Amino acid sequence: MSDTIFATYPLRPASYAATLGSTVIVIPHPDDEALGCGGLLALLGQTGQPTAAVLVSDGSMSHPHSHDFSAVARRELRYAELRHALAVLGLDENNVLYLGLPDSQVPSHGPAFEQAAQELAGFLARQQAQTVLVPWRRDPHPDHRASSLLATAALSQLPVPPRRLEYLVWAWERAAPADLPQPGEGQGFRLNISGVLGQKQRAIAAHRSQLAPGIITDDPSGFLLSDSMLAHFAQPSEAFIESTTSL
Repeated sequence: MSDTIFATYPLRPASYAATLGSTVIVIPHPDDEALGCGGLLALLGQTGQPTAAVLVSDGSMSHPHSHDFSAVARRELRYAELRHALAVLGLDENNVLYLGLPDSQVPSHGPAFEQAAQELAGFLARQQAQTVLVPWRRDPHPDHRASSLLATAALSQLPVPPRRLEYLVWAWERAAPADLPQPGEGQGFRLNISGVLGQKQRAIAAHRSQLAPGIITDDPSGFLLSDSMLAHFAQPSEAFIESTTSL
């Protein structure tokens, strides 16, 4: 199983976070930052290193049939939850680039993709990013894969691309064998986040619309994170793949 494979990665100490320098996280949807690398973000917050965020999608499609919450209201709710989570992690909740791409339909090519890649590249340059956190390139969600491609396109525009660390969200539960890291694609490791696990859990809890019983209660088909999914992110370590090849 994929979770067993990730659990075999060597463990690095929490002090590793201090080596990353100025860091930008690319987030497909609000909550992915807390789930995939909330511990690392909390450790970065403790070091005082500049850390910024890029939200790729507008997050509005988790409850698409709600009448109580319009698409604009859902978007603003999820944006507010993201800012709350970032503040819990000790980051500047105002240092966020909102690309506003459509949730569940983040493009992987075309004019909107190219425009977003250009915006992202400019943001990375302004932040003087030394490390970029991006979703694992084959994380089993189309928006996560498109976000990875978007990051790749943006990084290709920079004269000196920053270090690229890929984090896992859906791969813990849904990864097929072909989705897993292959030899030569990167160096996998786990990061000890035991000292900030409580912070990570509070950041996840900030995304109230995604946790039972939820806030948007008039859409029975709406998405909520399952207990089995959340269990992967209640562990004292987080898994990453450091890219060693150009994509």
